Amino acid sequence: MEELERVYDICHGCRRCVSLCNAFPTLFDLVDNSSTMEVDGVKKEDFWQVVDHCYLCDLCFMTKCPYVPPHEWNVDFPHLMLRAKAVKFRNGDVKTRDKLLTNTDMVGKLAGIPIVVQAVNASNRSGAMRKVLDKVLGVHPEAILPQYHSDTFRKRAKRRKTNGSAALPAGRTRGKVALFATCYGNYNEPHIGEDCIAVFKHNDIPVTLAEKERCCGMPKLELGDLEAVARAKEANIPVLAKLVDEGWDIVAPVPSCVLMFKQELPLMFPDDPDVIKVKQAIFDPFEYLMLRHKAGKLKTDFSKNLGAIAYHVPCHLRVQNIGLKTREVLSLVPGTTIDTIERCSGHDGTYAVKSEFHKISMKICKPVVTRVEQFNPDHYSSDCPMAGHQIENGLPGDKKPEHPMSLLRLAYGI
Repeated sequence: MEELERVYDICHGCRRCVSLCNAFPTLFDLVDNSSTMEVDGVKKEDFWQVVDHCYLCDLCFMTKCPYVPPHEWNVDFPHLMLRAKAVKFRNGDVKTRDKLLTNTDMVGKLAGIPIVVQAVNASNRSGAMRKVLDKVLGVHPEAILPQYHSDTFRKRAKRRKTNGSAALPAGRTRGKVALFATCYGNYNEPHIGEDCIAVFKHNDIPVTLAEKERCCGMPKLELGDLEAVARAKEANIPVLAKLVDEGWDIVAPVPSCVLMFKQELPLMFPDDPDVIKVKQAIFDPFEYLMLRHKAGKLKTDFSKNLGAIAYHVPCHLRVQNIGLKTREVLSLVPGTTIDTIERCSGHDGTYAVKSEFHKISMKICKPVVTRVEQFNPDHYSSDCPMAGHQIENGLPGDKKPEHPMSLLRLAYGI
C-alpha cells in the first residue's frame, strides 16, 4: 500500500498516461474528487479501483512514463499492479467468473466436446442466452465471445505431416520451427495455426508442434494467480527447452503468449536456465519471417496483392520492442498499402467481456475503430485475434477481421 501511494502520487503529478486506459482516469478522478485534491485524500480502499482497471498492457512503462528505471523514482506501474493483483488473489478477493474465464484450457476442452460445441456456440450468439449469461456470470451481452471448435488445431495438425524440407539456418534463425499453438489458437481459431504452417512450409521451413502444451499463463498472470502461472511454466518450459536443445526455434501466433515467454516468465524465474533458454529462442512469427528475409531466405513469389490494409498493432507486440515486423513483411507484397494503428484496442482477453468493463473497453477502442472506418480498407487486421474482434464489435456491418498470417497466405496463393 505504501508503494501504491508513492507511485500514485508520482502519476498524479505527471498525468501523461491519461489517454492510455481507464486506470489513470480512475486514479485522477479519485484524487480530484478527494478533500485534499492530493493522493493523501483518497481512501486506501479506493486504491483497488485503479488496480481493477489495469490489464497489464505495459504501454505506460514502455511508451509514456519518464520515471522508469534507471530514473531514481523507479516507477514500474504495470508490475506494481501485478503485485497488487497477486495480493487480491491471495486474499480471496476474486470472482468465480474471473477464475473461470482465465481457465482457458478447461473451458476450451469442455466447450469443444462434439455436440456440446454446437450448443455453446449457438448460446454465445443468442441474445436471450447472452442476457442470462450477463446476469449469472457477469459477461456482457454485447461482447463478442470466441467460437469454439471440437476439431482443434492440434487435431488438424496431427492429421497432416508438418515437417518439411531440410533446415536452412540463417542469422539468428536455425531454419526449423516448433509451433506453440496457444490455447486460443488451438480451441478458438485453429485456422491461424494452419496458416502459419502453410506460410512457413512455403518458405522451406520445417514445422513441428510442441509435444504437449498448456496455456502460457498470461490470463492467470493478469488475474494475479502466480501459483497457476508457475504450474503452467512447469508444464511448458521443459517441453520447449527440449525442442530448443534439439535445434528448433519456437514460434507462437498470439503476441501475449510470446511476451509471456520473452518477458514475464524470465522476470518471475530469472535463475531458471531453461526459462532463459526458451526466452532466447522464441519469436513472433513475423519477427521470424523478417529475420529470414534479411538473410535472403524468404520467398517473395506473391501471386495476389492485398490492396489496402488497416493494421492494428497489439500492445503486447509493441512491448516486445522488435519493431513493426508484421507491417514490414506485408509491405513486401506488391500493390499493398498499410495504415498502421498503434492504439490499444481495450480488449485484454477478459477485460472487454466483463459486464462492468465492456463499455469502457469499447470507449478505449473507439479511436482504433475510427481509424479503420476512415481508411475504408480492403482488409483490417491485428496480430491479436481478440483485438481484431474487439474492432469488429465497434464497426458497422458484418465485415470480419483477418489475421496477418491469413493475409500473407492469401498473398502467396497457397
